[in-house]
Amino acid sequence: MNQPLRDNSDFRALVGDVKPLPPSNRADPSAHRKKPSEAQLARRDWAEEEMGARNFLSDDFVDLLPPFDPMEYRHEGIQQGVVDKLKHGGYSVQAQLHLLRRPLSECRRMLFPFIQEAYAHDLRSVLIVHGRGREIDSPANVLRSYLAKWLSQFEEVQAYVSAQPSEGGLGATWVMLRKSDRAKANNRERQQKRRG
Repeated sequence: MNQPLRDNSDFRALVGDVKPLPPSNRADPSAHRKKPSEAQLARRDWAEEEMGARNFLSDDFVDLLPPFDPMEYRHEGIQQGVVDKLKHGGYSVQAQLHLLRRPLSECRRMLFPFIQEAYAHDLRSVLIVHGRGREIDSPANVLRSYLAKWLSQFEEVQAYVSAQPSEGGLGATWVMLRKSDRAKANNRERQQKRRG
């Protein structure tokens, strides 16, 4: 018996009694998914309420920004050089949040956990894509105005600036987050090791 035939018979002996797949090996898209149980729905509702209760972002009145003015903010004590580097794309995008064409309430709900999680994972520079309107009261410019208000309400946000045209221009915002205590401790440890 030559080698390929012996290998084939060895394979059949190992596999044993197996049924071949049907000729149409495709998923059935009409199969209905199980609906979530009442307990799952209750947990989901509780989690949304909990997140909403912690969300301190204000949806009160906001002064609308002129549609062609760039956004810029820096927390007290942050050097202008950091803001300039952020403005000119000197930091890599570590995470992005896309808020294009979403209702304001949904954007508020999405922004809060995004900033919290980015900070918790020691991210420093994130990009938020929100679009921009050409009229002062267009939905995109209203969102942009609220975003400027919301970002300054976070303790974790050190600075934010409108992005460069290649990154979305006035329709995107770079955000610089402060270092977490864990990241600061890691930096101190690295510096001490370097000094010997």
